[in-house]
Amino acid sequence: MKYASNICFFLLFMLLINCREQPKVTIEKELTKVNGIKGKSEYLASPFVTAGNRVYMVGHQDGSFPELGWHIKGEMGGIWNHPIKLMDGFEIEFNWEGDSLSLNQAESFINYPFANSHEFSFKNKGLKIKRSQFVPDDTEGLAVQIEIYNDSDARQAFQLSFTGHSDLRPTWLGERTDMIDSKDSAIFNDAIDGWVIKDENNPWYVCFNASMKSNRHAFSPNSYQGIGSSNLLGFDLTLKPYESKTITFAITGSYNSEAAAISTLQNIQKNLPILLREKKERYQKLAEKTKLTIPDKKLEQTFEWLKYNCDWLIRTVPEIGTGITAGIPDYPWWFGVDSEYALQGYMAIGQEDAVYNTIILLDSVSETLNGNGKIIHEMSTNGAVFNPGNINETPQFATLIWRIYQWNGDRQFLEKYFPTVEKGLRWLMEANDLDKNGFPEGFGMMEIHGLDSEMIDVAVYTQKAFADAAKMAEILKKDALSNTYKGIAINLKEKINTDFWSEDFNSYADFIGTDKQTLHLIEDAIIRADTLDKPWSIKEMKETKQFILANPSDKPRPFVLHHNWVVNTPMEMGIADKEKALKALVTAKDYVNPFGVFVTGIDRDESAGANENTYKAPPIFTYTGAVMTLPTGVSAIAENNYGRPNHALDYLERMTRSFSYALPGSMYEVSPDFGMMAQAWNIYSYAYPIVHQFFGIQPNAAEKEIVIRPQMPDKWNEASLENIKIGDNEISVYYELIEGKPSVNVKQTNTEWTIKLELSNTEQPAKVIGNIKTIDGTMMVEGKGDTISVIY
Repeated sequence: MKYASNICFFLLFMLLINCREQPKVTIEKELTKVNGIKGKSEYLASPFVTAGNRVYMVGHQDGSFPELGWHIKGEMGGIWNHPIKLMDGFEIEFNWEGDSLSLNQAESFINYPFANSHEFSFKNKGLKIKRSQFVPDDTEGLAVQIEIYNDSDARQAFQLSFTGHSDLRPTWLGERTDMIDSKDSAIFNDAIDGWVIKDENNPWYVCFNASMKSNRHAFSPNSYQGIGSSNLLGFDLTLKPYESKTITFAITGSYNSEAAAISTLQNIQKNLPILLREKKERYQKLAEKTKLTIPDKKLEQTFEWLKYNCDWLIRTVPEIGTGITAGIPDYPWWFGVDSEYALQGYMAIGQEDAVYNTIILLDSVSETLNGNGKIIHEMSTNGAVFNPGNINETPQFATLIWRIYQWNGDRQFLEKYFPTVEKGLRWLMEANDLDKNGFPEGFGMMEIHGLDSEMIDVAVYTQKAFADAAKMAEILKKDALSNTYKGIAINLKEKINTDFWSEDFNSYADFIGTDKQTLHLIEDAIIRADTLDKPWSIKEMKETKQFILANPSDKPRPFVLHHNWVVNTPMEMGIADKEKALKALVTAKDYVNPFGVFVTGIDRDESAGANENTYKAPPIFTYTGAVMTLPTGVSAIAENNYGRPNHALDYLERMTRSFSYALPGSMYEVSPDFGMMAQAWNIYSYAYPIVHQFFGIQPNAAEKEIVIRPQMPDKWNEASLENIKIGDNEISVYYELIEGKPSVNVKQTNTEWTIKLELSNTEQPAKVIGNIKTIDGTMMVEGKGDTISVIY
């Protein structure tokens, strides 16, 4: 009986606890404790994103939801729960007798790592309003919260309406998996005091309600394209002088059942404070991983926010998988090559789960679709593959696997993916090297029509793949295969430095091709240059044409034609001969503007070579003439590989000019304000040169060993990088330049690991922790324990 009484008392206690009202924590209150970034007034009519791994919302910073995007024309904005869309957007309106105001002309927009808010002020009505939105983790829905403040000494009485514009429709390529859109049908559900909308022929649902009871509901006209439904919730509100009220709207969906959508709705309304705090705490942990502190606070802030951007781009569709997507709003699905660049950066900032999940997804889908080691290029979130793979993606997968293995030292990881690497390299050479000269033919990173012969980037990434695969094969005791791969890599490196090099241009060639193919490409390029008003390009190409006609060849040969950014890949991968590399790096500076590197050099404009911001936005967006972050990051990496960290930093500083340029807290794909407003491969362009090169961190987790070889730019006389996860260890590196001499202090959490600290300085330091020796002018300090350091 005593036992039973205790049980009853415990149950009563728990009931009382659970019945207590949740603490009144608002989104805005949580955000006051977080560093946000305010947007520019001139970019209020441009996109923002609020993202979770299941649902994200895209609208304009002024609070409106215009039809935007081109992949599905006019449909890439709104609220998405891939593989379906939920809403085109919503409208919040205040109504007085004979007067109305809408929350679609915000005075300001503030972005936060995991949420954002808009501020409105209606002075003639004495109202100040904040609209905030937040997407919880692992949740098919979001919360939109408005805080209304009566900034007057008069009582306010008005009607408030929230109108949701549903658009339950499939993602891009939906028709390939029998996802056929049909009309949306809406029903008001008294049990949730909200709307439930269903696609008539599919189990696709969206629903919404409010945290306060509605006074009315109604169907509304729908002005958006498509066959959605518009539905209103109405409220009567009064506010005393200087009183505020907060209302939370929850919007949720499901592509499986009504019950799932309603359950999510109830969870958000009930547990919003908990969901907020959980995500806030997770983001605080993201910030602490690979934490950078440097004199340049703008670049430091950029690096921190890129970690958040990376998280925004993770997309989960449980029936298919989880992986990083390329960009928002028009590339919210999965890519091969984008991931192969970006995941190297994700690993360096400690976001391991995203790395492993994306590799699993790419490998499994590629195997199912291709079955020969070829890695896919682009797959929509419904599982439909648009492009089964460009040539460069297969060798780049091999390098990705090797570089991740260096970080995790997991032999099982290597054993799992090496079969894909082996099959892929076999397919690469047997199916694509038609003339058997060692250079596969086909599209690489530059998808220019007709430019699919022997491309410089394909050749370079192929060489690197064989060099990396040789190391993997050696570890796996496949000695004969390792030797074969080594021989191919050595041969390709030599051939790239001879066959692709142009002494006349002091550059590696864009491609190796026939005279006939090149003459055709020249004609297309002249038309392009003429259209863009690039007389210098026309002159150069006409001279190349005359050279070909005067010196015909019956064999393919190298041509510098487009000056595409990929000519810098031999330096990015560190395989260019040093003499050629230094010439090519100087040449590359001719194709740079204040924000970075031109994708196609012949498109350069009057800003080329400039250091000052002379940017003027063109009236219509086009990728022609674009400056992009990936080419700029590749150039930074290339400069560091040849001992030029000051030049590398110059490229990072150029990129950083586009941070928060349009969307606060983010960096566009096309610098400074075009294309995707968040782009995955940006993290490669920052993390690789900062972590691996400036701080010189070379992980070898399999041997529980880390080599640290700092190569700091002159501007960074003091810098630190803390909490870098490598295997089952974490290290922090503290650097200081004292009277021209570098002092370095390294701390680690696993004292069984060996740290090898290398400094190109042979002078006797004031203090050393570790075993010291000098080899060929380089000081090496090696040791275990929690601290290894050299202090002058």
